[in-house]
Amino acid sequence: MQTNIDHFVRLIAKLRDPKDGCPWDLKQNYRSMIPCVLEESYEVIEAIEQNNMQNLREELGDLLLQVVFLSQLAAEEQIFTFEDVVCDISEKILRRHPHVFGDKSATNEQEALENWNAVKAEENQKKAYTSILDNIPQAFPALMRAEKLQKRCAKVGFDWEDINQVAAKVEEELQEVRQELACCPPVPARIEEEIGDLLFAAVNLARHAQCRPEESLRKANRKFERRFRAVEKKLKQEDKDFSQTSLQEMDLLWDEIKKQEK
Repeated sequence: MQTNIDHFVRLIAKLRDPKDGCPWDLKQNYRSMIPCVLEESYEVIEAIEQNNMQNLREELGDLLLQVVFLSQLAAEEQIFTFEDVVCDISEKILRRHPHVFGDKSATNEQEALENWNAVKAEENQKKAYTSILDNIPQAFPALMRAEKLQKRCAKVGFDWEDINQVAAKVEEELQEVRQELACCPPVPARIEEEIGDLLFAAVNLARHAQCRPEESLRKANRKFERRFRAVEKKLKQEDKDFSQTSLQEMDLLWDEIKKQEK
């Protein structure tokens, strides 16, 4: 079986053939493919986090399908082709690695990143941006976008100098949330705003601690899920369910599981 990339591109084009193609694929457009792109991206991440190389191989193929399919839509409208996409990214790789393909040098990771950012800054100067924040996608997950906004501002010096200042800001935002919750009657819109400020400050704290907030929260989610499933398992072993268990009893089980993990 022929398996090169050109053959794969032709397979996807066949799916979109108006006469002999797939009815589902023929109905798709750029916007309808957004959920597919997101789903496959997150499945790639999950395979990496689980260190499941067989799944990673499969999920990378699914993600590549999205890239080629969207390129096919553009090719049908004579906007660009998959080959154009490959050429563009190849040129970018060459351009942004002058320490590999040019006359610059980089003896460590930081110097390599500085070379990349310097070339990227030159590219951005040629674009019609009115703000240093212009090309941060609105569609990013909120935690990721908050981190990107903060990093971009930090590059021009708009940043806290000390992590203790950031921690104090988190405490300040938490106090403002408490103040809004104590209002009588509480105003939901103001509570939402203050919680948003608290989350933004927490992202800033994670960034200063050199943690990735999106990854940190995913790990916290997995830890919560693991411990809650363990609570469920213990209840089943005792022939009990949640309706027969008080919150205090569940907390005791939770603490027991937490101690066992540590």
